[in-house]
Amino acid sequence: MDLSFPGMGTVINVFAIVGGSILGIFIGGRMSSRTRALLTDVVGLTVLLGAASAFIPLWSHRYIAGVPKGWPLLTILASLIFGGLLGSALRLEDRLESLGERLRVKFRASGESTFVEGFVSASLLFAIGPLAILGSISDGMSTGIDQLVLKSSLDFFTSMAFAASLGWGVAVSALPVGIYQGIWTVVGIFLGSVLDGYQVDAMTIAGGVLLICIGLRLLRIKEVAVGNLLPALVFAPFVAWGLHAFI
Repeated sequence: MDLSFPGMGTVINVFAIVGGSILGIFIGGRMSSRTRALLTDVVGLTVLLGAASAFIPLWSHRYIAGVPKGWPLLTILASLIFGGLLGSALRLEDRLESLGERLRVKFRASGESTFVEGFVSASLLFAIGPLAILGSISDGMSTGIDQLVLKSSLDFFTSMAFAASLGWGVAVSALPVGIYQGIWTVVGIFLGSVLDGYQVDAMTIAGGVLLICIGLRLLRIKEVAVGNLLPALVFAPFVAWGLHAFI
């Protein structure tokens, strides 16, 4: 009996984040603050490692052939600039933090807690990866949930480590992640496959830049308004397509 349905991958992902967070909080309550800080550093370093792997398509034949000669880096630069301008105009970072603050009050977390930090960092980390978009589109097209199952396994362990250090905000991040991936699942249902390989590569590379920003933030090296850069993930495939088609 086939129990699959469009959005099943996202449901699994949401449960993975919540389950990993609960386990992390249960374990984290028995850890010292120094150990929890170390876990956050480990996650930050792992995020940087993931960012490094996201840059691999920058040198792939598919991406280089898809954009004009001399434009691989400029494509990403243009995407980040356009995305940053739009995100800043919409104040996405402030709105995301405000949402986290409202949820903190609703869940009665203390003002000195790491609820907002956990919510914002986890929401961005779980949502910006290309697997969130491509996996959700594939789910909507009923061509398989393999990508979201892989993402769920990664998010489970990541949320466990995050929640051990940052608390309940990580679990609540499952809400915007579910909504975000649900939207892309609907896109998959109605539009089908919309991205060529080189467009996927452009989005992956732009996501790698955002992952670096999150890693730096978690390591307390540099506070980058990553939320304001989120539209770059939308701009990247379209900028790549525009250059491919007209230059």
